[in-house]
Amino acid sequence: MALRKGSTLLLTQGPVIRSFAAVGSKMEGEGPLGPSFDLICEDSAFGQDSWEKAEASMQKKALDLAIQKGAFSPEEIDVLFAGDLLNQCISSTYGLRDLNIPFLGVYGACSTMAESLMMASLFVEGGFGELAGAVTSSHFCSAERQFRFPLEYGSQRPPSAQWTATASGAVVVGRQGTGPRVRAVTPGRIRDLGITDANNMGAAMAPAAADTISRFFTDTGYHPEDFDLVVTGDLAHVGSQLLLQLLERDGVRLEGRHRDCGLLLYDRKRQQVDSGGSGCGCSASVLCSSLLPRLLDGSLRNILFVATGALMSPTAVQQGESIPGIAHLLWLSAAPAGKE
Repeated sequence: MALRKGSTLLLTQGPVIRSFAAVGSKMEGEGPLGPSFDLICEDSAFGQDSWEKAEASMQKKALDLAIQKGAFSPEEIDVLFAGDLLNQCISSTYGLRDLNIPFLGVYGACSTMAESLMMASLFVEGGFGELAGAVTSSHFCSAERQFRFPLEYGSQRPPSAQWTATASGAVVVGRQGTGPRVRAVTPGRIRDLGITDANNMGAAMAPAAADTISRFFTDTGYHPEDFDLVVTGDLAHVGSQLLLQLLERDGVRLEGRHRDCGLLLYDRKRQQVDSGGSGCGCSASVLCSSLLPRLLDGSLRNILFVATGALMSPTAVQQGESIPGIAHLLWLSAAPAGKE
């Protein structure tokens, strides 16, 4: 069972990440992590006749690959935690409906991969099942249609804007087996600095990331130097700078250990992504294409994965509401349970 320290849960069983997969499209394939993806589809429509169907198809491909890589069958998965950016999480519900796996939809905006992986890990840690899945996705075109303007409008993007990733990541967590382990989780708290600009989500999410990271270190007594990396997602360039300032104010110095999924997925010098990447699929695909493989091969030992989300809706923004942020943290380790 988990041991509570403050708002952090230390997982004594250490659920194992048994398998994982990352799927992306042309833009992601051209980025620094492109060769590490399990599947890159040059057709961003994924053979479908709408962007929403494309995202649903992409998410199912990611989960199918994760299940295949683990040599599981869908019937062996006890429950799925899944979500996306679209209303009613239709990418997840429509994409996964034919698998006949018990389904729990979650929504944390761009933090959904951390939220779903946290729930899957707690489900397994609590002994409620042997295998649990976590999957999420985002698609540039479906997100633009819902949150901003139709692509045909051709609106100018400010430098603080972020590029929604067309990508998906899927993970299968088990009670036993080999692989990276989930050692601890810190659920996020809603934080709001009054940002109202939907093109500056990094600034809206940074306070939540700083709050969650600070609480983890306070709760556990660990320090940044105990971890190889502290990886946020997706603050991109603007939000990452603000995060470091907020943490330093709290006495937490990451000293070169910080990385952000929004800056890892794309090359800002070559690709026109403004401040960097965002979307549910950004941190999910970086986790599954880069971070988990490095934990698996031992080049990383301990990392903090802190996915962030802007809890906005088009209606609230149009009414002048500010954008609340959230950030959920997972301690992922290459070490067996009970060892550093």
